[in-house]
Amino acid sequence: MQADAAAIAAAKAELRSKLPNYTRVFDDMQHELAVEAAQIAVRYADGDPIVPSVSYDDILADKVPLESVAAIRRHGCVVIRGVFPREQAEEWDVELLSYVQSNNYTEKAKAKGHIDKYFSTLKSAKPQIYGIYWSRPQIQARQAESMELTREWLNRLWIWHKGDRQFFDPARNYAYADRIRQREPGDATLGLSPHMDGGSVERWIDPSFHHIYRHVFSGNWRDHNPWDGDGRTETREVPSPAVCSVFRTYQGWTALTEQGPGDGTLQLLPMTSAMSYMLLRALQDDVPDGELCGAAAGRALRMNEEYHAHLLRALVPVPKVQPGDTVWWHPDVVHAVEDENRGSGYSSVIYIGAVPDCAKNRAFLPRQKAAFLAGKSCPDFAAEDYEMDFAGRATEADLTAMGRRQMGFDPW
Repeated sequence: MQADAAAIAAAKAELRSKLPNYTRVFDDMQHELAVEAAQIAVRYADGDPIVPSVSYDDILADKVPLESVAAIRRHGCVVIRGVFPREQAEEWDVELLSYVQSNNYTEKAKAKGHIDKYFSTLKSAKPQIYGIYWSRPQIQARQAESMELTREWLNRLWIWHKGDRQFFDPARNYAYADRIRQREPGDATLGLSPHMDGGSVERWIDPSFHHIYRHVFSGNWRDHNPWDGDGRTETREVPSPAVCSVFRTYQGWTALTEQGPGDGTLQLLPMTSAMSYMLLRALQDDVPDGELCGAAAGRALRMNEEYHAHLLRALVPVPKVQPGDTVWWHPDVVHAVEDENRGSGYSSVIYIGAVPDCAKNRAFLPRQKAAFLAGKSCPDFAAEDYEMDFAGRATEADLTAMGRRQMGFDPW
């Protein structure tokens, strides 16, 4: 897939030819979404956390209020509380800190230098997000029954089949080895600017993404359903370190420490319509033909003040969470990391998303399995391979029956 300026210009010309009134359509969208963003900012200032919260116990009892489900679909994010007992999360936090420190991770990372350039345009390249994938706490959290049930419930909020066509299986999830965050109190190494993962220039130049956003590119942007799984499992991404090659219904993390606004934690732009805005914004005449509002191949898709200021006012921090709570957001939701941890303790999480069974995700498993057995970095991330000789690294013996299925050792 070509992603140079000429390819971008050609793709934009084709999209404009199919939507000759792109300026009028975008103006209509911008007016409506700017009002929505302003309303979110006012609500948050008045004490509304915006990001909905539900309890894991209510999921088990099938008692999640319908208004909470509607809010999740509207805002594209949710805090699910109590997925793990507080004591369990705190034990994982202690073990992870020991794992990082006893294996001299920080010193080895400084010596090796950062080779993961995915966030190179987003202020800080590494806001204390560590290239750790195979600690025992991470394995235990990924394969836990409560995590599996949580992800199944979340997956069913999507349109996962139409008639005889099944896009993915919501009841089966694979492990996807992501990293950890251990942000020290007082850390001011800057956070991550507002961005999206899972593709940048591909969204404009590759036909597999055009199908997903067909209503947006045809001008009928109100008909776009971000929860429609049709086409989501068939996308093609530009290969590069740290570009996710699996389909995630949600990105997410599990809190190991208490954290909230001001603690150097996650910020979300709770508007699933933001992607539609970004797609049509790049087609406007004030954007050079060979550019896409700053989007670059193999990098996070960033939102910036120059082109997207109307929506950025709606960026809000997630509400305070406790150890064992989880936070989830739709893959098309803009997210960021606060610039500074002004709290008195660590702001620590394990990144765990929802990766349902489908052909795209099954194809990733053999490469990830080999990396796990060797202690190498997840294949979707830079080949830093810190854990190959780490004491206390998880092995195949640490996998439960569920974990073996999730990692591709055994069939479902």
